[in-house]
Amino acid sequence: MNDLTGKVALVTGGSRGIGAAVAIRLAEAGAAVALTYVQAEEQARGVAKQIEAARGRAVLVQADLTRPEAAASAVEQTVRELGGIDILVNNAGFLTYGPLAEVTAEELDRVLAVDVRSVFLATQAAARHMGEGGRIISIGSCFNGRVPGENFVLQATAKSALVGLTKGLARELGPRGITATIVDPGPIDTDMNPADGDSAEFQRGLTALGRYGEAADIAEAVAYLAGPGGRYITGTAIAVDGGYTV
Repeated sequence: MNDLTGKVALVTGGSRGIGAAVAIRLAEAGAAVALTYVQAEEQARGVAKQIEAARGRAVLVQADLTRPEAAASAVEQTVRELGGIDILVNNAGFLTYGPLAEVTAEELDRVLAVDVRSVFLATQAAARHMGEGGRIISIGSCFNGRVPGENFVLQATAKSALVGLTKGLARELGPRGITATIVDPGPIDTDMNPADGDSAEFQRGLTALGRYGEAADIAEAVAYLAGPGGRYITGTAIAVDGGYTV
C-alpha cells in the first residue's frame, strides 16, 4: 500500500528527529527525497547516506525557512534536481513554550514564520508542480485538539493554524486530485522532546498508552498518507499520539 516508486518527495527539516525518520521511510518506499536543513549539515548528510546506502536517491537543500523566499526556493531546487515534486512534507518547526506574558513579538514572528508562513509558501510553490495524486502532508501537534496545561499558547496557536490551512487546501486542490492532510504527533522521543526530559513523566501520563512514541511511528503514518492508501483522505488530521487526545 505504500509503494512510492517513481515519486519525488520534499521533507522540510529533514536532518533529524521526525523529519529524518520521514525522509528515510519515504525513500525506503521508493521515493527520491530532498530534505532541507539550516545548519545541521553533518546530520543531513548522515540521513542522505542512509538513503543512498539503501540505493535510494537523496538531495540536500540548505534553507532557512524563516526567510520569506526560502520555502519556494527549496521547492524549485527539488524540481530542478529531481525532476518534479509529488509529495511535500511540511515538517520544519520547533517546540517553544512559556507563559503568555513573556512571549515577545520577535518570538511570535519567528514561530509563525517557521510553523505557518513557510508551510503556506512551500505548499503554494509545490502545488504549481503537482498533478493528480499529489500529496501535501503537514506535521502538526497534539495541541491541535487539546492543551492540557499552561505555557503552550504560542505552540498551540501556530500548529492550530495548520488546520484551517489544510481544510482550505483540500477544497482548492481536491479537483486536481491533490490531497492535504496533517499528522498530529503526541509526545515523541526526539532530541527536542526526549523521553527522559524534565517534563517526560507528565507527558507520558497524558497518553492512554502511558509512553512516548518514536519518530518511526510518525514516519509510518506519513508514508501511508503519501501512498495509494491515502488517496481518499484529505482535509483532516490523523492523530499519532498514543491516546493523548482521548
